[in-house]
Amino acid sequence: MQVNLKNDDSARETLSLIRKSLKSDNYSEIEEIKNSIEAQKDVLKQMLYNPDAKARKNAALLMGDLQMSEMAQLIFDVYLKEEKRFVKSSYLDALANMDIEKLIPDIVDCKLKIESEDINDSNRKHIQEELRSINKILIKYQGIEKHTARTKGVNVEVLLLTNRLHREIVKRQIEGMAETEGVEVQIHPLGVIVKTDNVQKLLKIRTFKTMYFPVHVHTGNFVDNDPRKAAKQIWESDMYDILTNMHTAAGTFYYRIDYKGDSEFSRKLASELDQISEGTLINSPSEYEIEIKLIPNKEGRFFCCMKLNTISDNRFRYRKNAISTSIQPSTAALIAKLSEGYLKEDAQIIDPFCGVGTMLIERDKLKPAREIYATDIFGDAIRLGRENAKEADVRINFIHRDFFDFKHDYKFDEIITNFPVRGKKSKEEQDRLYRRFFDKARQILADEAVIILYTNEAGFVKKQLRLNTDYKLVQETCMIKKTGFYLFVIKYYA
Repeated sequence: MQVNLKNDDSARETLSLIRKSLKSDNYSEIEEIKNSIEAQKDVLKQMLYNPDAKARKNAALLMGDLQMSEMAQLIFDVYLKEEKRFVKSSYLDALANMDIEKLIPDIVDCKLKIESEDINDSNRKHIQEELRSINKILIKYQGIEKHTARTKGVNVEVLLLTNRLHREIVKRQIEGMAETEGVEVQIHPLGVIVKTDNVQKLLKIRTFKTMYFPVHVHTGNFVDNDPRKAAKQIWESDMYDILTNMHTAAGTFYYRIDYKGDSEFSRKLASELDQISEGTLINSPSEYEIEIKLIPNKEGRFFCCMKLNTISDNRFRYRKNAISTSIQPSTAALIAKLSEGYLKEDAQIIDPFCGVGTMLIERDKLKPAREIYATDIFGDAIRLGRENAKEADVRINFIHRDFFDFKHDYKFDEIITNFPVRGKKSKEEQDRLYRRFFDKARQILADEAVIILYTNEAGFVKKQLRLNTDYKLVQETCMIKKTGFYLFVIKYYA
């Protein structure tokens, strides 16, 4: 594509088309465009002074796309003189793609000047965009100042996010821990609320998913669905007090918004929060210490809480690897805990569809086994599982083989597995898979062995139990009502 740059009324459209072409997958065309622009560099420079503000904007952004660091000083000078506020953040976005280390002190001065400006409805949006672009540059060159968490000796309220059907399990585990005097535990719609002065101790419990810190606003825990009102409510809440109490120093905290809904709402909320906190909170989606999580309720408002990444949660550190079908470690730990009464120490166990080994590792963490075997037809899963087991310091014999072809000299005391989901299999194929599983299990299990089975095909399990009287169902537990996942504990009588 031959580029003909002209600093005229069509400059805006020409530059926009060039930027669009640079995003293509045609490498030779991109190189041709770059060479053509290099030869017309002086014309591109003059476009920074075009009467059309959007042409100036596109000229700067094109220089940024091409990483033309030799233009950095010129772009910065134009940025300082720019009178149209909506264009200024584009100059900064262009500079973010260049080598501008020498300009950082000047950019810091610009930030301080902008933060001292009066904000009104006419300039709010563009000032927020400008500050966001400046912060992106400063984080790139200066990084973020890491805070050190205090996990003991600070009275705090914690929300442990759990499987909603089994919140009592986590509650009982906390109440059963030693030295729980002064600890308050209660069930919450999302999990378990704990008031404690020893957060570190809670991280010994493996059956909850994530630890959050509820943010208390004047309207309870719920913030408005208007981004400006929500930012004001969050900033006026106890959030910053929690942050300063939970860390050895105050200062600026870098965060991201964790909300699965409207991304535009998240962007506007972050802009408002950055502005109202005057730099005390800075949105930094790529490098952050805090996640502000918003969970919508039926009324359209949001439950607000924080995840502090400054607190190390090493419970599942071993899980370096996972595949698409891998079970969540906290779910595997919960399955083991719910089955605890049927597990025995020093058992010989096997997972026929082991994946990356999470079920076996969590079962061994609860009650150490004598010998552990794992089979899977997916070779990459076996390789990744070996790495996970090594990290977890759990000895597992991983075997790349179809379970139905597996043979062993000794009988097993236990099968524990996350049964493969149906996927593209027909109902008849899945029915046959369950029949083959129970037939094969009979060949390798010792008398009074147990099967710990996690599945969303309860009907197929119960069919096999009706047809095979040497298997007896001793426990059936719903795990996820919406998707129909159940835990079955089955005893085998040879």
